[in-house]
Amino acid sequence: MIPFLLRRLVQAIPTLLLASILIFFVIQLAPGDFLTPARLNPNIAPEQLVALERNFGLDRPVWQQYLFWMQNMFEGDFGLSFQYQQPVLDVILPRIKNSLSLVLLYLVLFYAVAIPVGVYGAVRQNSMGDKSIGVVLYFLLGFPSFFLALIVIYFILQLRNATGLDIPIGGMTSNNFESLSPLGQFWDIVKHLIIPAVVLAVANAAGLSRVIRGQMLEVMRSDYVRTARAKGVSERSAIWKHTFRNAILPIVAGIGGLLPALISGAGFVEVVFSYPGITPMLLTAINTQDLYLIAGFTVITTLLLIAGNAISDLLLAVVDPRVKVA
Repeated sequence: MIPFLLRRLVQAIPTLLLASILIFFVIQLAPGDFLTPARLNPNIAPEQLVALERNFGLDRPVWQQYLFWMQNMFEGDFGLSFQYQQPVLDVILPRIKNSLSLVLLYLVLFYAVAIPVGVYGAVRQNSMGDKSIGVVLYFLLGFPSFFLALIVIYFILQLRNATGLDIPIGGMTSNNFESLSPLGQFWDIVKHLIIPAVVLAVANAAGLSRVIRGQMLEVMRSDYVRTARAKGVSERSAIWKHTFRNAILPIVAGIGGLLPALISGAGFVEVVFSYPGITPMLLTAINTQDLYLIAGFTVITTLLLIAGNAISDLLLAVVDPRVKVA
């Protein structure tokens, strides 16, 4: 295992270097820069613009900006956010924490829905329950998650008007959050997280449940499963130990993408629910061309993707003894 990890570490160096080059220079391809609105403002003197360019480092050639950024990044400094006038890590870490809370809850609900539904669909193939669940999930899958979120918000508003229930549908905390007890604060955050997490889980569960169902059906027809049943293995053991363990190999192989997904936010659902996560921050950064904020966050997600792929390979070796990592 140690040689495998060392080999992956060596392979990660050119990968990260190439990714950082692509990230930095692709961002620079966009017309203008962070100071473009200021240049169009007649109330700002040319001397002020020159001083701002020097302070932000925008007066240097692009390759010099990249080398300066890389030098600082090796020292743990991902640059200064133009918009927030703060170090990039100080800006993104609170947002990552918020998105992590939402995405973790979403993943728990997502797998809690997708795995049982997929297994049930394979065991009860073409039954009324399998067909009914499939129709509902595929219907929900046809809606983008943000559009489904808008529909959910509409019905929640109707429910609030009809019953007077205080169901939170926006933000991460209530207005009286600071006055609540620690347990009350925790429950207040959970109440704000549960609706967007359920929307994401239900909207995305159809795809994974169909994959699990298909894999389970393929494995259930294998000779070793039939042999296990012939030897008197219980149905539960045949399904979960012999069939499900081999059916989830493609899912385990895709775990590498989970680490960057954990901090990458919940997409436009965060925007719809006014959730202070990564996605609204990145949209604002792209709109204002906040170079180091975009590049710094993308490099962090690249690092997590490399680490996640290594973890995925290790887990594959645990699940499938035929896979060797050494």
